[in-house]
Amino acid sequence: MHLEVNHLYKQFTTRRGSLVALKDINLHVEQGEFVCVVGASGSGKSTLLRLVAGLETPTAGEILVDGIPVTGPGSDRGMVFQRYTLYPWMTVAENVGFGLKLQRASKIERRQLTSYYLEVVGLAEFAKAFPKELSGGMKQRVAIARALASQPKILLMDEPFGALDVQTKEAMQQFMLELWQRTGTTILTITHDVSEAVFLAQRVYVLSARPGQVREEVFVDLPVDRNYHVKRTDRFRNYEIEIVDLLRAQTQVAA
Repeated sequence: MHLEVNHLYKQFTTRRGSLVALKDINLHVEQGEFVCVVGASGSGKSTLLRLVAGLETPTAGEILVDGIPVTGPGSDRGMVFQRYTLYPWMTVAENVGFGLKLQRASKIERRQLTSYYLEVVGLAEFAKAFPKELSGGMKQRVAIARALASQPKILLMDEPFGALDVQTKEAMQQFMLELWQRTGTTILTITHDVSEAVFLAQRVYVLSARPGQVREEVFVDLPVDRNYHVKRTDRFRNYEIEIVDLLRAQTQVAA
C-alpha cells in the first residue's frame, strides 16, 4: 500500500469570496505505517482527510492509492469519524457487517469477518447489543471494527477520540496502538492533540494555520511497543515541545 498526496489544493467559495483551506500539500503513507497529521483548529485537517477519503474533490493536485487516482469513496479506504456514526436500530454485529453487506459479501463471509473483528476489538460478547447499551469508547471500537471488516488498504481516522473523556481517550490510544501492532493495518489519522500524535505515530506531519500547509515532517523515534509510561520520558516531552513550538510559530505568523 502506498498513499501519495501531491501538490494538493482545496479552495471553497464563500459569501466573502474564495477561501483557501489547503495549499500545496505533499505527504505519503507507506504499508504498515501509523502516520498522524496534527494542526490547530482551522488548519484544514478534516478537509485533508475527507479529500483522501474521496468525500471532497481537490481544487488542484492529486491523491493516489497504489498509483490509482482517488476520484471518490472506495473500499480501499476505511473511515472512522469523531462521532461514532453507528446505526442505532442495528446490533453491534449488524453495524460491523454493514459495509460487507454493501460489498455483497456472502452471509458466511460477513459472519466470519464480523466475528473476527469483534474479537480483535474485544467486543465479541456484545455482538447482540445495541449502540445505546455501549459506552463511548465501546462505540468507537465498533466503528473501528466496522471500518476494518471491509479490509481497506488504509484506515483513515478523523480525531476518533476527540469526543471521549480523558481516561477513556488514553485507554483508546493504547488500544489503537496495540490494534495496529496486531493487525499491521496502515493508518492515517488527524488530531489537534500533540501528545496523542507523538504517542501513536511513527511520523507526524505538522500543518500550518490556514491555509493549511505541511510545515514539518517529524520522525518519532520511540519504541514500537510503547505504553503510557513513555509519556513520562524526556524524549517524548522533547517531541511534544518541538511540535507545539512549530504550531505556535505558525499561529503567530497567521495572526
